[in-house]
Amino acid sequence: MAPPLGNKSDTSGHESRHSRRAVLAGAAAFGALGAFGAVGCTRVADAAGTDGGDLLQRLRAQGVVRLGIAGEIPFGYIDKDGHLTGEAPELAKAIFKRLGVDRVQPVPTEFGSLIPGLNSQQFDVVAAGMYVNPERCAQVIFADPDYQMLDSFVVRKGNPKGLHDYKDVVAKKAKFATGTGYAEIQYAVEAGYKESDILIVPDQVAGLNAVEAGRVDVFAGTAVTTRAVVKKSAKAEATKPFAPLVGGKPHVDGGAFAFRSAETRLRDAFNVELHKLKKNGELARILRPFGFTEAEMTDLTAKELCGGGKSG
Repeated sequence: MAPPLGNKSDTSGHESRHSRRAVLAGAAAFGALGAFGAVGCTRVADAAGTDGGDLLQRLRAQGVVRLGIAGEIPFGYIDKDGHLTGEAPELAKAIFKRLGVDRVQPVPTEFGSLIPGLNSQQFDVVAAGMYVNPERCAQVIFADPDYQMLDSFVVRKGNPKGLHDYKDVVAKKAKFATGTGYAEIQYAVEAGYKESDILIVPDQVAGLNAVEAGRVDVFAGTAVTTRAVVKKSAKAEATKPFAPLVGGKPHVDGGAFAFRSAETRLRDAFNVELHKLKKNGELARILRPFGFTEAEMTDLTAKELCGGGKSG
């Protein structure tokens, strides 16, 4: 994502919109790890030196693929009944079954540990809705994005201050909040909002509470999370999604599966099945229960988002 913010443990330069998305289901994810066994302890042989990698062949033989997840609703998490779900795991189940791998096994970890964990072979693929950006593309390879994401605001019913983008927030001197480590911090600052004036809250639920209580005029988050959080609110609503400006140009993020750099064969096979699901509408059906709409469907490619880096 662009521009990533401040989670120093995330050597991928991840936006914290996903370290942020976070911990909504983090505790449940870590608590459920034991129920699935110490899945992160079994390591596989390094595929380096094998042309295109041999992981797909080994996964077919094993019949199971280990998914790195970050306990983030709606992207990848363990639900209250102890079941693995989320947009990325459900998509993984569909695609890997088509690739001849019948089972998926979750390996919950912190978001900032996903790329290090992948590269140290604690799991086989990152299935956490990870945003694709050049920093991450230097460390892993990505499938093409399975969704795109715009920003949106949580505001009071009727949007009394008429806040539709970050420039409005600045021009109308609105009291602004967003989440810990969110990329929206930088988007607001780029629009001219003073960073020290931003109210930082833990997540979108806390942001909704701040808007409802009148402590702030607006809370910024992703379109999918703002839509979800206001569903039962009698006092707040979500604004129409919009693209924040980065370097003066509208910016759209895209989330995708990540693979070790040597495993181009697996990544390419994954992409083939992903594009089939996009074409026949199955992808939209899989993601719909998690709040994704046609607005989040995308033709963005990893190459575009990697900016000419090690894309895939």
